[in-house]
Amino acid sequence: MKQENIRNVAIIAHVDHGKTTLVDQLFKSSGMFRDNQDVSERLMDSMDLERERGITIASKNGAYDFGEHRINIIDTPGHADFGGQVERVLRMADGAVLLVDAQEGPMPQTYFVVKKALAANLPILVCINKIDKPAARIDWVIDEVFDLLARLDAPDDVLDFPVVFASAKAGYALRNADDVRTDDSDMTPVSEMIVKHVPPPSGDPNASLQLQVNTIDYSPYLGRLGIGKVVNGKLRINDNIVVSRRDGSISPVRISKIFSFSCDNKIPVESASTGDIIAVAGMDDVTVGVTFTDAADPQPLPLIEIDPPTISINFIPNDSPFAGQDGKFVTSRQIEERLQREILSDVALQFKPLTDGVGFAVSGRGELHLSILIENMRREGYEFQVTRPHVIMREENGKKMEPFEELTVDVEEQFQGVVIEKLGKLKGVLSDMQVENEMARLKFKIPTRGLLGYRAQFMTDTRGTGVMNYVFAEWGEFAGEIKNRANGVMISKEKCVSVAYALFNLQDRGKLFIPPGVDIYPGMIIGENSRPADLVVNPAKGKKLTNMRASGTDESVVLTPPHLMTLEDCISYVNDDELVEITPKVIRLRKKKDAKIRG
Repeated sequence: MKQENIRNVAIIAHVDHGKTTLVDQLFKSSGMFRDNQDVSERLMDSMDLERERGITIASKNGAYDFGEHRINIIDTPGHADFGGQVERVLRMADGAVLLVDAQEGPMPQTYFVVKKALAANLPILVCINKIDKPAARIDWVIDEVFDLLARLDAPDDVLDFPVVFASAKAGYALRNADDVRTDDSDMTPVSEMIVKHVPPPSGDPNASLQLQVNTIDYSPYLGRLGIGKVVNGKLRINDNIVVSRRDGSISPVRISKIFSFSCDNKIPVESASTGDIIAVAGMDDVTVGVTFTDAADPQPLPLIEIDPPTISINFIPNDSPFAGQDGKFVTSRQIEERLQREILSDVALQFKPLTDGVGFAVSGRGELHLSILIENMRREGYEFQVTRPHVIMREENGKKMEPFEELTVDVEEQFQGVVIEKLGKLKGVLSDMQVENEMARLKFKIPTRGLLGYRAQFMTDTRGTGVMNYVFAEWGEFAGEIKNRANGVMISKEKCVSVAYALFNLQDRGKLFIPPGVDIYPGMIIGENSRPADLVVNPAKGKKLTNMRASGTDESVVLTPPHLMTLEDCISYVNDDELVEITPKVIRLRKKKDAKIRG
């Protein structure tokens, strides 16, 4: 493919605004699939967790042909917790398509991804998605996008952005908002906009080779693959080149395979030239940020700058009475090896050994970032324990500083009072409020600490109808102490199996986390007490038997369904004297061995 016919474009958006669905439709409208071919939805979401949660976790690469042009697509995560990937992969792009919901407009994480795209000096192309929503407000959304770009000091040429209007789910796009969909409407307007407004890749194919690895993939046959854009020069199979590592050292390497992308597949090729986005094999320990370059004239590219982590969780080997029953990998050495592999591909993640015990302090961008890692390790057979998340503080000019988030809350008008009250107690400051059609949009500036564990309370307060989104705002002065959890917990006093009759008598004391028939050990948390004190209970206490027949029917045992907590719920629920036990089969809450019972 000629360099002037290549277009490298990233799809950026807030979570759930339709990035992956749009990419699916671009592939379909390009004629890459047969009419009778069975194509799965959200083709680029290849991880099990992505399909289960409906979000993009890892950046993906794909490509399709549009006329004489090759359009390389980079599907990016929308959640700020995975911002480390967005920062990396935008290095491969020469333009960005900003996807915005036609009803919601720009959201906090829209702000985040646009800020990163502008920092990379990319032209912004806007696609207003979900225009078939009954509550779509297209003109308002366009104005909001302009205001967002203006707030970010975008240059004049970016403020004059092109716009197309689409319903990715229905598979069509329109050049003008007033156009009417016809039988042959497809995604062509989006591809035309990309070809017209995204410049071809710059670079000199006759210069020294420069290829920086921005993403890591894995092949069961070839091992680790490095994915990146050829910034300058050319690359062929069996070329003897050198790799410039992150520490500045240079070592020889031989490229054994080169792959280009077609749809979501990798296609073997013999060579690649300037502007191509490719995957290469041949270096077993390839990591993000290394540069492949010519041996005769090494020209390493600048390292990728990544925002620092804000949240830390301790990973500790499991020492509960049930330790080792489920997991294949249980020792601290095995946990360390797994974390070491993770940081090779996720440069936003950091870890270091604990100084006061066995285990590791693992730092990332947020609760979701770390909980995805924990869930992946759990599914791979790892067994360990984690502590409550802690915000990473720093000191500036003798003052204690902490990260603050910009929080946007969409709730029904009737719930705005309780939300403002609760967030006020968590040191949140209301900065803006808009009410329209009995829906309120509230914006707060709040310490990151205040949001740890708040989502479950928020969903209870809004009866499951509220939506909250947040993005890192700035570092600010320490806001003071924040109380985590007002209620105590119910703690089992012995090793047993939970009995329905015992749980029936306990459910009046608070909220249960377990059903009958569960194996329990001393110190395990089985529920939440309705009072501030901890309560030691016997969940195996059965009904006393007598030789007297009751005058009526025996007292019926009617159990309220237990509150079954997800991994994220558990991580945000525990206090500093409690742990979350993670095994491939079970997630348990427990008190630390040296914890004192709150009375």
